[in-house]
Formats: sequence, structure tokens, C-alpha cells
Amino acid sequence: MDVNMEQISFGDDGLIPAIVQDSSTGRVLTLAYMNETSLLKTIQTQETWFFSRKRQQLWNKGETSGNKQSVKQITYDCDGDALLIQVQPLGPACHTGNESCFYQKLYETDAATFDMLEQLVNTIKQRRQEPVEGSYTTYLFNEGIDKVLKKVGEEASEVIIGAKNSDTKELIWEISDLIYHTLIVMEMQNVSVNEIRDELFKRHMQKEGIRDE
Repeated sequence: MDVNMEQISFGDDGLIPAIVQDSSTGRVLTLAYMNETSLLKTIQTQETWFFSRKRQQLWNKGETSGNKQSVKQITYDCDGDALLIQVQPLGPACHTGNESCFYQKLYETDAATFDMLEQLVNTIKQRRQEPVEGSYTTYLFNEGIDKVLKKVGEEASEVIIGAKNSDTKELIWEISDLIYHTLIVMEMQNVSVNEIRDELFKRHMQKEGIRDE
């Protein structure tokens, strides 16, 4: 495969930093380095290949652990001296077993909200597997699908009312309730957020006239 490297600016050591990001959640998984050879191998194999500064050799992420990363997109910054690799991780990114290498907090003011949906989905799954007395989510699972579907219908109506009233705060509140109860339905029916993302992506591709060969 011919790839034009003219826009990529490798450092004096022949390396370029590569930020690896989960394409589904947006979470940063790791920071590694690539040389031209590893970048080309990453493109050719659609798996991440890096250059180890310590061992001075190429390495394929997940070659021994099985925790490979399926590459979805590679972009570079405005100066061409940093890469962003979006991947579908097939296991933890960190050698410690953590999902991301960035799991230790040095400083925090307000908790990040970008992964709130993922946190909510994980909590819902946990409540299904490990019921907690007094938990509303546990209550809904105990009541069953009919109860939850009724709530979805009620919340959808509340969204309509909030929008008709042009009440922004009310609308935000009711949309949040609707999303929450919809996520409960998804968990009951074994539908994942990633499947919804994939479906929306396919629709976008079709709208743009791009076919998935």
C-alpha cells in the first residue's frame, strides 16, 4: 500500500508520538511512539505497531497478550508531528490489566463527564448482575420489561411536553430520564451502545453516499 508520508514530521530520532484512543468511547488508552516502519505496518495490518525506545525494536500491541487493537482511523495534528490512532480495543491497553494506561489521578477539580454514558451503562449492568436493595435500577429489573417500557412511554411524553413548553431545564431533565430508561431496555434486550453507534454510523455513511465495501 502506497502512503504519502510527506505530511508526517518525524523527530530527530525518527519517531513520532502516537495517542491511542478507543473509537467507541473516546477514552485515551495509551501514548506510544512510531517510526515510519511501524506506522506503515500499522496501516498495512490494521493493527497497532509501535517502536520501543527502551528495546530499540518494533512491537505489535497484543502479540503476546492477545490484547490487540483494531485500527479504525489515523489522523495527524496541524504540525504533522503527532498522531491520533482510533482503535477498537480487543482487551486492556495497559500491561497492568487496566483498560487505559491513564488510570492514576494526579489532580482533579470536577470529575470528567465525557464518559458518563459509559459509566451509566456499566452501573446498569452491575445492578442487573448484582442487585442492590433500595436501588431504583434494581427495582426496574425486578419489575420486568413491561414496567420499563411503560416508563419509556411516559418519559417520551414528558420530553414532548418539555419541548412544547420551551422549558430548557425541564427538557434536559426529561431527555435524561428517557435515555436512562432506554438504556435499561437495551440491557434487558442485550443491545449494546456500540451497536447503536454502529447503526448511526452506517446511516451517516449512506446519507453521505459512502458505501461500506
